[in-house]
Order: sequence, then structure tokens, then C-alpha cells
Amino acid sequence: MTVANESSTSPAVGRALDMLSYLAQRTGTVPASTIARDLGLPRSSAYHILTVLTERGFTVYVPEARGYALGAAAYQLSSAFTMHDQMERLARPVLRSVAAAAGITVHLGILRGASTLYLLKEYPAKQSEHEPPLVTAVGVLLPAHLTANGRAILAHLPIEQLQALYSKPGDFTSRTGRGPRSLEELQTALALERAQGWSEEVELIGAGLRSAGAAIFDLHRQPVAALSCTWRSRVALRDPSELIGHLVAGANEITRRLQ
Repeated sequence: MTVANESSTSPAVGRALDMLSYLAQRTGTVPASTIARDLGLPRSSAYHILTVLTERGFTVYVPEARGYALGAAAYQLSSAFTMHDQMERLARPVLRSVAAAAGITVHLGILRGASTLYLLKEYPAKQSEHEPPLVTAVGVLLPAHLTANGRAILAHLPIEQLQALYSKPGDFTSRTGRGPRSLEELQTALALERAQGWSEEVELIGAGLRSAGAAIFDLHRQPVAALSCTWRSRVALRDPSELIGHLVAGANEITRRLQ
């Protein structure tokens, strides 16, 4: 790796660019000490520059890995920018913690048009025999207005976006004979869920199943994803409020990391 020319009128700028180029060529996270060593920089200078880059969003610090990776601001400078890679990297440790604390499978999902697309799925270390089989595998698409994951995001979208997504009666598909059948019905349900801070669906995806979801927000407070989990709605084996508390806390933590 070539280090910035020290004769430059602003060597710190060159060093910062070298760091970004260095991180762009690596997957995962890299400790600050490794960056300093590989680029031939004093550790104090490396830490200072990384602090500034992180404050500006060009790098992110992942506490579990004790390392740095490219941030959203760096990706926005390139046409190849994708928020999903960064979000998955930051979210995966949180999903594991939520799954372990709640003892239930947890999903990370985003909107793909009017559908929910599941990006990550984390299982608890010990899965309960009462946990239902799920259709929410990574890569699966489900109608967003029926999933708690999708509704958690939809609840925070402007009305103009909802109207664009659900402009025709045929947009309101149903899997179990339940669920909103018009934009007005969907808006009413979403308003209640937005007010309570989390979303839910009861037997909209599968009979006897209930799901809850909590939205994740980006730097501009736009909903970009959601955490969700599913359990049997007719078996009082767990306290829903405890599950929902874990989900909301996890979504808030991912939001903090993204911001």
C-alpha cells in the first residue's frame, strides 16, 4: 500500500484517503493497529484520522470486532454504494444477542417494492421445541403489508410512498383470508403501530402464528429495515412484551450504529 506523499500541503488528507482505499480492499473489519502498521503510520495519527472519518460517517467502528470498516458516507461517493453490506455487518452481532436473550429466531428484513426481503436470520443457541417452523428464510419475499417486519417499515413511510406502493385493490393480497384490503385499512393499522413503537401481525402469514417487528432508521431518520420474530399465537409459553422489548432494543441499537 502506497502512503500519501508527506510533502503534500495536507498529508492528513492523503493518509485519510489511503485508509479508505485500504479498507475498500478488505472484507470485514480491521483493527486500527493493523491499519497503522500496514500503512506505515504512527498509531496516534491513525487513531486521530479514524476518529474524524468515523465522525463524518466514512468509516464505522464495530465494537465486537474492535475494528473499522467503510461507512455509508464512503459508499455514497461511489456508484457501487450499497447500504445492505454495511447494515448486515453492523446488525449481525445485534441479531445474535437478541436471539440469545429472547430465545427465539430473529430476522433482519428490508422493503423490496411492496415486499419484505429477509437479509439475515439468527437462531438462539438452544431453540425451543415450541418454536414454529418459519417460511421467512434469507432471500424469501413476502407481502410487506402482511408481515410484522414489513409493516414496521411501512408505518414510518410518507403517505405518498404508501400510495405509490398500494395504488390498486389487487395490491392487497392475502394468505390466510385476513389482512387489510385497502389503503385506508392499512393506514389505520399502521397509525396504531407507529404510535405504540412496534408492529405486529396475527395469523396474516400463517394460521396460529403471530409476529412482531421494530423499525431501524438511518442517519436521516428514514426507515431502512426492521427486526422481527414469530411465535405461536395460541400458546401462552412466553410473555410477548418481553420479546417485543428485546426486538425494540435491538432495532434501536442497530439504528445507533448506522447513525
